[in-house]
Amino acid sequence: MVDPSLSGIDTEKSAFSADRKFRKELSAGITALALLSILSSSNEPMYGYQIAKLMEEDDKQSVPLIKHGALYPVLRSLELNGLLSSRVEPSVAGPPRRYYVITEKGQETLQRWVTIWKRTRRLIDKILGGVPDDKTD
Repeated sequence: MVDPSLSGIDTEKSAFSADRKFRKELSAGITALALLSILSSSNEPMYGYQIAKLMEEDDKQSVPLIKHGALYPVLRSLELNGLLSSRVEPSVAGPPRRYYVITEKGQETLQRWVTIWKRTRRLIDKILGGVPDDKTD
């Protein structure tokens, strides 16, 4: 319910703020899932900017779901938790790059998280009145 004392501009600002908060919270959980999935599918180690550009290819919206700056803390957290490993290599064009690979523990975690994601997606689709387009699990 909208506060009747709010002007149209205040209501719009409030909605924008709520949208940003929702996107941030949604993004936090799926960023780790997406990173593990991308690195699991890769045949070679990848560095942060390379991953960010890959994630952008499918998201041509004006407000990206996952911002570049949000990837690096998640990559570090995944590594600290043993889900990724990394190595630093010199770069011909710029500063050294940190290359990431998924670990065996990361692969196991990814499998569990995909199952959780599919269950969650089905529930939300049902609640929102949508029909899941993937019945493979």
